[in-house]
Amino acid sequence: MRIIQIDVNKPIKIDRPIVACIGYFDGLHIGHQALINKTKEISKEKNLETALITFDPDPWVTLKGLDNVKHLTTMKQRINLAVHHGIRNIIILKFTKEMANLSFEDFSEKILGQCNIKNLVCGFDFKYGKNGEGNSLTLKASGLFDVTIIDSVNFNGEKISTTRIIECLNDGDIELANKLLGYNYEIQGKIIKGNQKGSKIGFPTANIQSETEYYLPKNGVYACYLKVLNKKYKAMVNIGHNPTFNFVKNISIEAHIIDFNHDIYGCNVSLEFVKFLRDEKKFNNIDNLILQLEQDLFNTKRIL
Repeated sequence: MRIIQIDVNKPIKIDRPIVACIGYFDGLHIGHQALINKTKEISKEKNLETALITFDPDPWVTLKGLDNVKHLTTMKQRINLAVHHGIRNIIILKFTKEMANLSFEDFSEKILGQCNIKNLVCGFDFKYGKNGEGNSLTLKASGLFDVTIIDSVNFNGEKISTTRIIECLNDGDIELANKLLGYNYEIQGKIIKGNQKGSKIGFPTANIQSETEYYLPKNGVYACYLKVLNKKYKAMVNIGHNPTFNFVKNISIEAHIIDFNHDIYGCNVSLEFVKFLRDEKKFNNIDNLILQLEQDLFNTKRIL
């Protein structure tokens, strides 16, 4: 695998002929995977190396001047997922205002034309060039390379999209989100010190400081898998404010890791969401909270 970064002012001529898919690929969901699968298919037919062309930063950051834009995946995750699905070259376009202001003709010739593309795979709704004036049809018309257009990939009659997955997360519909992604929704972060109040009621928790870039699912309790120290564990996870006896103003992520007793402060972890169990709520007393946590733990073990 190799990563190639292209700047509008420092074009790089790629030596090996490639077949590439292009897009932002946030989440690298099943719709995106259709582009990758077609790329691999053409690679075998034409004896070309596979590549994925993406943008950094998110085009909305450059076009709208937005800060703290949330995503389903970080760039590192997108790269890892693409490689997992068989892509050999990752081409990252440094998406500056200068690149954004290129006409679609100039974008095709000055940017894509440097990539030694023999065949480009894109979605039917792909847009590029200044004001999004370029599309899949203008790519075909350019004649610079063969273009393969992938139609909408649907699930239950609706298009699979990053927006649809975000709506699922907002609704707590983790199971549908995971079906659309093709894998369990996963966030990454680090274990930080908490106030250890969970230990006092028999439910010690690991506090996770996630990357700020992530969309978090709706507040509530989840059955999850937590990966740490190269192992995967079952975990009951709460996202929210801990309203009963440990209220925090900012959203916290606390994981009760099942059958686990190790010091992992400072460790990097990843959290896979499997099922939403219930909304976060404020209990009248600690005893009622403990009873509910025992039920949550039972449900988590049953699900996982």
